[in-house]
Amino acid sequence: MYQNIYEQVLKQFCKFCTRVLKNEVCNIFREQNRRQKYETELSTFENTSQLCANDEYFLDKHIFEICGIKVSVSDSDLADAVCKLPEDKRNIILLSYFAGLSDVEISRRFNTIPQTIFARRKRSLKLLQSILGKGDF
Repeated sequence: MYQNIYEQVLKQFCKFCTRVLKNEVCNIFREQNRRQKYETELSTFENTSQLCANDEYFLDKHIFEICGIKVSVSDSDLADAVCKLPEDKRNIILLSYFAGLSDVEISRRFNTIPQTIFARRKRSLKLLQSILGKGDF
């Protein structure tokens, strides 16, 4: 009787394993069909350069640090012209146009009134325009 129960359990286990394997095969085929439906192989594309993205790092950017704020300028001609400005004018231009600070915020950093920052910014822009206009690099 013990032998008969052992054989019965063994047969049940073999049936169970067979069923599990058949179900797994069905799952694999179902997954392959789903992938064929929604995915495309890269070899089907003729121009693969459109499938990639290039990250821009700070290789071609000039970085200035003013009052603990790092400001990057990507145009090299503009960065060279900004470098030619006196330090106080350079700081105001960079904080205003590249860091996006208002005249009030800049005046707090330099302990002055916003009207002074406004006037300095206007003079700095004229100087920057003359430097860029001359092509004095």
